[in-house]
Amino acid sequence: MELRHLRFFVAVAEEGSLTTAAEKRLHTAQPSLSRQMRDLEYEVGTQLFLRSAKGVDLTPAGRAFLDHARLALAQVEAATIAARRAAEPAKASFSLGFLTGQEMDWLSEAMHILRDELPNIDVTVSSQYSPLLADALMRGKLDLAFMRPEPNLPDLAYKVVTTEPLVVVMPSDHRLATRKVIAVQDIAQETFLGMSKTAPVLQAIMADYFERVGLDIHASHEIDNLGMAMSLVASTRGVTLLPAYAQNFLPWSVIARPLAGEPPTIDLVMGYHKANTSPILKLFLSRSNDLIERVRKKLRLTAK
Repeated sequence: MELRHLRFFVAVAEEGSLTTAAEKRLHTAQPSLSRQMRDLEYEVGTQLFLRSAKGVDLTPAGRAFLDHARLALAQVEAATIAARRAAEPAKASFSLGFLTGQEMDWLSEAMHILRDELPNIDVTVSSQYSPLLADALMRGKLDLAFMRPEPNLPDLAYKVVTTEPLVVVMPSDHRLATRKVIAVQDIAQETFLGMSKTAPVLQAIMADYFERVGLDIHASHEIDNLGMAMSLVASTRGVTLLPAYAQNFLPWSVIARPLAGEPPTIDLVMGYHKANTSPILKLFLSRSNDLIERVRKKLRLTAK
């Protein structure tokens, strides 16, 4: 039995037709394929197909054989990939993480920093809540993350890349929507949507802000992520405070307005483990000031 017999068998089984498998999948003559399948049945020692004018169906033996044929082919493919990787010099790797939604502004510039190194390294990118990014940095799963400065993690180092004001997010037809700026006192009697523990830094900033302005505001619902924020604002007709970058993701049914006075702000940082000795991380950090300035210029142009 040869590998081609298994490949031919799987193609026929999946297509349900010798003719279709021969023409569309295997690019061989149908009589030759039929002969190959008869040879396979002879070697297995039992009938694998029931042939009819409409095509072919698998016998119970054929169905059992199909699972093992697929597994054998998958194992051969895995073995081939492993052999090819072993024959090639190992590439360095660099793992980037992003607070969900921040990729829009920062990913392209991050890759720009690495452009000269890309042929020689494997770069992976992931998107997640900030606490989970911090955990991945601690466990060595990530080299660098654009995230919030999570507290009580002395092994992590942070570099601020931007500081954003919080804005008021509300339904587009809300009674406050016609105003250019919103006084925080005006939202005190509204249904307020707070942050869940997936965003502890933002949660703490909101609490400190409300205490500073002397308002006792309690959340009617808690938000896990940006998508949930937009959905809850639209469905509950509530309001919330979100970092300004959230304005990139507002649907037509939701709008944002700046807060009057001195709004609370939140930092976006580049976080990394102090013990990480990756030369690619060192290179990235050495060029990070240029990255920060390029993104700031883009954001200023977008805001005009």
